[in-house]
Amino acid sequence: MYSNPRFQPILTYLQAHQRATIQELCALVYVSEATMRRDLSDLQDLGLLRRIHGGAVYTESAEELAITVRLGVNAADKNASAAVALPHLPDFDVLFVDNSSTCLALLRHMDLQHKTVVTHGLSVAQFLLEQGQARIIMPGGELSKITDLSGSMTCNTLRRFRFDLMLSSCAAISPDGTFENSLPIMELKSTAMELSAQRILVADKTKFAQRAPYLVSSLSSYNAIYTNAPDGVLQPYQELSLPVFNQ
Repeated sequence: MYSNPRFQPILTYLQAHQRATIQELCALVYVSEATMRRDLSDLQDLGLLRRIHGGAVYTESAEELAITVRLGVNAADKNASAAVALPHLPDFDVLFVDNSSTCLALLRHMDLQHKTVVTHGLSVAQFLLEQGQARIIMPGGELSKITDLSGSMTCNTLRRFRFDLMLSSCAAISPDGTFENSLPIMELKSTAMELSAQRILVADKTKFAQRAPYLVSSLSSYNAIYTNAPDGVLQPYQELSLPVFNQ
């Protein structure tokens, strides 16, 4: 979690209300306006909110944040979603996994002995390398501290593979589909989906309240979607017979 204990309650409040004034946040964590301005500046530097005159607005865009930042955001929800998915994973030999912190939480509990894992995520690859179980393959492409490897070269390299299973998360989810904030990530995930025999999405409950501009796929394209979202949130999806599960 964060070194500054005020960061999490500030982000939780902003996530629920989308925006807040300096005065509201000062009352929330019992600090002066000067201290709150410093906290908001630090959070803006991390990419977790945007300062506006007199306050801040929430701007969690998972694919626009480095994974080292994202690991600290909603960590309990990500671990809970991963725990829902873990018992239901199908057998596979070749896996594609994205660079999401939610998928990384899932990988930490998977047996990857003698498996081949293809990923564009540097932190994912580093974790797997340290575990010493899987054969790790990274496609070429443009390197970014935000999206890791992406771009046309990455997509072209992926097209040389066929995956038994794809594990991914998303920036936002709605009955219309899954969405990303980054055009290169949308293109990369769409490409990986075309090449995967089975596709599993792991999305924590906060993704159901987010909005993002780039459609990756309809929800019916996934074999299963696992989340820690409550039944009330999932009811519209279940009424549409979409493959979304929370247990």
